[in-house]
This record gives sequence, C-alpha cells and structure tokens, in this order.
Amino acid sequence: MINKKTLFDKIWDSHVVRKIENGPDVLFIDRHLIHEVTSPVAFLGLKNRNLNVMYPDLTFATADHNTPTINQHLPIKDPLSAKQLQTLKDNTKKHDIVFWGLGHKKNGIVHVIGPESGITLPGTTIVCGDSHTSTHGAFGAIAFGIGTSEVEMVLSTQCIMQLKPKSMRININGKLGDSVTPKDVALFIISKLSTSGATGYFVEYSGNIFSEMSMEGRMTVCNLSIEMGARGGLISPDKKTIEYVKNREYTPKGQNLTKAIEYWSKLHTDEGAFFDKEYNFNSSEIEPMVTFGTNPGMGISISGKIPKIDSKKDNSSSYLKSLSYMGYKIGDKMLGKKVDYVFLGSCTNGRIEDFRTFSKITKGFKKDRNVTAWLVPGSHRVLKQIKSEGILEDLESSGFKIREPGCSACLAMNDDKIPPGKYVISTSNRNFEGRQGPGARTILASPAVAAAAAITGRITDPRKL
Repeated sequence: MINKKTLFDKIWDSHVVRKIENGPDVLFIDRHLIHEVTSPVAFLGLKNRNLNVMYPDLTFATADHNTPTINQHLPIKDPLSAKQLQTLKDNTKKHDIVFWGLGHKKNGIVHVIGPESGITLPGTTIVCGDSHTSTHGAFGAIAFGIGTSEVEMVLSTQCIMQLKPKSMRININGKLGDSVTPKDVALFIISKLSTSGATGYFVEYSGNIFSEMSMEGRMTVCNLSIEMGARGGLISPDKKTIEYVKNREYTPKGQNLTKAIEYWSKLHTDEGAFFDKEYNFNSSEIEPMVTFGTNPGMGISISGKIPKIDSKKDNSSSYLKSLSYMGYKIGDKMLGKKVDYVFLGSCTNGRIEDFRTFSKITKGFKKDRNVTAWLVPGSHRVLKQIKSEGILEDLESSGFKIREPGCSACLAMNDDKIPPGKYVISTSNRNFEGRQGPGARTILASPAVAAAAAITGRITDPRKL
C-alpha cells in the first residue's frame, strides 16, 4: 500500500538526516537567512568554540531591523543599532557570507529579499532568527523562525534538531468580495482560530482562494501563520510559483532548472493524505478586516462592532485590559474611529503589490492633513519598481512620501516609533502593547484599509471610496 503524504511530510522527511528515538529529528537546512539582531551572539558562540560556518554559501545576510528609513547614507545615530550592524558586517566578512548592507541595491527586509533573489525555492527548508520566516512557505517550502542558540547550531552544522510538528489544513474556496485582500483572509482565519489555535501545527493552505492569489498574496498569508500559533504555513507550488522564481539570481539555471521544475511539480499533498486537524471556511464571510485589541486574533469585519467576551476563547480580564489600552469599549463600531498614523510596509505588506493597492485607492485624493503616513518599501528592488511604474509620482501627487527600505515601524527597533497614545493603522503583523512604540495603539489592516484611512483620517471601508 502506497503511503500517502502531505506536502509538509514530503519536504520534512526528505531533509531528515537522523531520527532520534523519542526525540527530535536532525533536519538539514537548505537556506539560512540572518540579520543584525539575532546573529551577533550566535557568531560569538562560534568564536568561543573555535568553529567556522560549515556552508557559508547557504547563508545570506541583510540589514533590516535596526536600519533607519531616512538618510541611510548618514552614520546611524543609535549606538546599539550601529554596533549590531557593524558586527554583522564584520562577521559576514570573516566567514565569507553574502551580505547586503545599507545602501546595497539588494538590501531589504530579510523575508522580502529572499524570494526576490531566488534564495527561496520550492521544496527547501529555510530558517532565520525571526518568527516571520513562515513567509517563505508561500513557495512550498518548510520555513520557520529559530532562536539565537539555534542560529549558532545551523551556522556550525547546517542542521537543526526539531520535533516534527503536527499537520493542519485550512481550506477556503469560492470568490472574495471587493477590496478583500490576502491580509484580510489571514486576519479572518486568525480571528476564528485565535492566536493559539494552531499551536504545535504546520499549516497547509488549500483551495482556490489561495491558488488564485498572487505570490505576494500567498507570502502575506504564510507570514501571518505564526500569529495563530503555528510553527509555519505553506502552499503547494504551481505554475505561478515557477514563473515567479525562474530567472532569479539564485534559482537553478539550464538543465538544473529543468530538473528542479520536474521535482517541484511533484510537491503537492497526495489525495487522501492524513491531517491531524482540518478547517473549512466560507469565502463569502470574509470582508475587509481590522483588529480592535492587542493581539492579531482580536479582529472583526470593518463594518462590525467590538464583540462581547467569548468565554470559550477569551480571558475576560486580559480582554478588558486590551480594550482599555486601546481606548475602546464592547459594542463600539470600528468604522469612523480616529487614525493618527498610517504605516504601509513590513515583511507582511511591503511588496510591490501592496504599494499598487495603496496607490490605486489614494490616487485622485489628498492625504488627510492630520495623518502622518510612513510608506516603507520592503527592499530597494521594490523601491525601484515603485518609481518605474509611476506609483511614486501618484503617491507624491496625493501628498505622500516614500521612505527607504527597512522593517521600520513594525517593531520600533529603529527611529520609526508611533508616539504614546496615538492610533496607527498598520499593515504589519503584530498589534501587541508597545510593539510599534511605547503606548502606541495599533490597528492591523490591509493596504486597502490603510489607504482609505490615510485620506480620511478615520477607519474607512475602502469599498465606499
């Protein structure tokens, strides 16, 4: 009898170097992405043990978390950020690792530059000292975040010890409504499952809603897998995936590409394969989404009201504390709520498609004079495309300015911090207390909802514009 496997099983099992009885698997890692925040201590560990990087050609480094998004040509003011960036530069030079630092034409957010450079490929295993490594699962890869000690492990052995997660499949079929984006699909799923609903699982997204998404859209969905507790998420590669990855710098060439495509075409879940858990959602239920609390699971349709406490999934004290922090009440409508800042960017929504969506809505309008808008491309390649497609001209006509690439206000590890008490519509991935600056109040939303808010100064349904 043929053993029927899920897509996740096929990739995982083919990368197991050794199985430890009643313990974790030793998993070979095809691609290791590093940045300035979680790598310094790992490299120090190598130095203390007199070890080298085993396969430097499989490791790729970029500067993103601590980088400024204006005047990147000037010295970095913050001494800690400057030291971390210099340390990354020194470590990559010492170990002969590719490094795309500030000002480099390939520089950008680690989970943006991986796919656009062809580092991210179907069927691979990818790790990074960053939780949103799950983004790369959009290509049919097993990608997940790791801790600093594990970064050291991968640098020194190109392997990692991991317990194999359980499997989950989320199916959505049908048709999405107007102005409903992949970000809304992801926020909808998280609102249904909660921030812990997929803990211990690796999620496969299935159904025509995902297969019809662009690669950028799939990246957004997989990026947010971690926000429902999943170890990661992935989508089976198809013709769209292959078209995206071929002809990129690190993609195989010639006969090697032909062989790779032959392999990639087999990367799908076998019919009848077993999943530990499975969910089916109705696409017609999904509207533009916004969050109202301090975790990504506290989300509702933009036309909805803040719900009562659900005793099955909500802790009453933390729920009320969250609303108090946000300055909201049960029963409040989110439509019309004041917005002070708008942030377009991050590894969730900093790609060219996101800027196209934002620009399409704002074109012909003017930015609200009371709104501060930070529009931050995910990479220099995205910035170049914004200029070449005429998007920059349209945005500037509406009163917007484009900043330089970086993680920016997603996590406030740089100069881009939302002031205390201010409300920000953010296209990033987390709305925790203080995530975007001490006292900042974050409302997660799509680029479409962010664009509508930027020109009205209020939470506005983009379908009404």
